[in-house]
Amino acid sequence: MEDPVLTSEFISSPELVNKLNQHGIRKSYQEGDIILDENASIRSIPIVMKGMMKVFRTEEDGREILLYYIKAGESCIMSFLGGMHNEKSIVKAEVEENTEILFLPVDKVSLFIREYPEWLDYIFRLYHKRFEELLDVINAIAFKKVDERLMELLARKSELIQSNIIITTHEQLANELGTARVVISRLLKQLEDSGKLKLGRNKITLH
Repeated sequence: MEDPVLTSEFISSPELVNKLNQHGIRKSYQEGDIILDENASIRSIPIVMKGMMKVFRTEEDGREILLYYIKAGESCIMSFLGGMHNEKSIVKAEVEENTEILFLPVDKVSLFIREYPEWLDYIFRLYHKRFEELLDVINAIAFKKVDERLMELLARKSELIQSNIIITTHEQLANELGTARVVISRLLKQLEDSGKLKLGRNKITLH
């Protein structure tokens, strides 16, 4: 059976989709589950079939910075590159919401590149998208204030889940922005006072 999320937007070849289903292993995860950790061996490439993941990079002092989200139909380009070159993971991937993932063994990645031009095109398009997102992260850290980055993150989360109600904690937002929880709490209170959002228990409602 074909997967609409793959055939409609990301991979147009039904034959390739059948191969992915044939060689891949499907697993379900809950919010907060770690799919890939830093310094871990990469034995398979995760393709999100349903739900969403977020990819982090951890600094030496323990702080984390959000790099990008992986939505349904997408994969982690860092996993592709690390798996193909037999390198350890340099990022951490965490489930953002209940998610179903198709894991493709790394030995099939190179095989599919040789056999299916659509697979190589899929990888290049993912690489291009992730590269642009990483440039946005660098630009935000270098040139934008934390309050601007916070509002952009909340707007992005709202767009991804298609809701103005965001379930999260101040600690999670601080981790994703690479700053302290007390800073996020102060900024959220200022944004609430200015009427841009409303705070609740582990919940933020954007106006």
